[in-house]
Amino acid sequence: MSRAAFVYNPLKVPDIDGLIKRVATFMAKAGWDEPLWLETTRDDPGIGMCERAIHDECDVVFVCGGDGTVMAAATALAGCDVPMAVLPSGTGNLLARNLDLPLDDEELALRIGIEGVTRQIDVGAVEDRKFVVMAGLGFDAAIMRDAPEGLKKVVGWPAYLVSGAKHLRGRGVRVVIRVDGDEPMHRRVRTVVVGNVGKLQGGIPLIPDAEPDDGVLDVVLVAPRHGLDWLRVAGRVLRRAHVADRRMERLRGKHVVIEASRSQPRQLDGDLIDDGRTLDIQVEPGALGVKVAR
Repeated sequence: MSRAAFVYNPLKVPDIDGLIKRVATFMAKAGWDEPLWLETTRDDPGIGMCERAIHDECDVVFVCGGDGTVMAAATALAGCDVPMAVLPSGTGNLLARNLDLPLDDEELALRIGIEGVTRQIDVGAVEDRKFVVMAGLGFDAAIMRDAPEGLKKVVGWPAYLVSGAKHLRGRGVRVVIRVDGDEPMHRRVRTVVVGNVGKLQGGIPLIPDAEPDDGVLDVVLVAPRHGLDWLRVAGRVLRRAHVADRRMERLRGKHVVIEASRSQPRQLDGDLIDDGRTLDIQVEPGALGVKVAR
């Protein structure tokens, strides 16, 4: 019989006992074996749990948590034959949003996980970590860092708008960008985002041309100087405009190196990593199998 593993973050799944009962009933009706349940910890957000699922020869790994749990699962599952299914929880759920997976239909998400097709998507690699959505240096990472946790629990992703408003007047930073070994580009920016997919919270199309399985990463340099520039950047994003100017510039490549003049906040898939001056990112084409609707 087929067997699924469920890697869950207890902080993001409020009623784990109820979920276990519902999943057991669903799997039994589908003719699958009793699932393997693996809880993440503060020290291990999911990598070791996914490795256990691989070792136990599970047929699919359901990830029950937010973007950080998905990123940990992607790090463990990239390059292996066991696909990932997403049972969204938490605030962002950006991979689910970008792959048009159900956000609030548990039964449909379970059905996709056992009956859907496996889509091989790219991952971005930063040292020993993988990401599937976006990495960022500067303003966007500061937004993730300073979003009020209490507000996130109450209103969800709009809490990031509150955090963003606090940083609109921040300083720019000088960066050097190298894409695929080409000549270095010198810029002063507020943030650099490297995306595998294009939509932010609320469906905002930051990188409208990004595809999760095109074998390249999309880079956005955002460099507004004052409030009016921020409005112009927002207008360009919402209109999906492609006209390049000094406020917003887009690049594409397989290997992206960002070097800042001073230490900056950094994030991978919404999870903060240590502040630093550099992000060295390479794409791993088609490395991760994800269950999607037929």
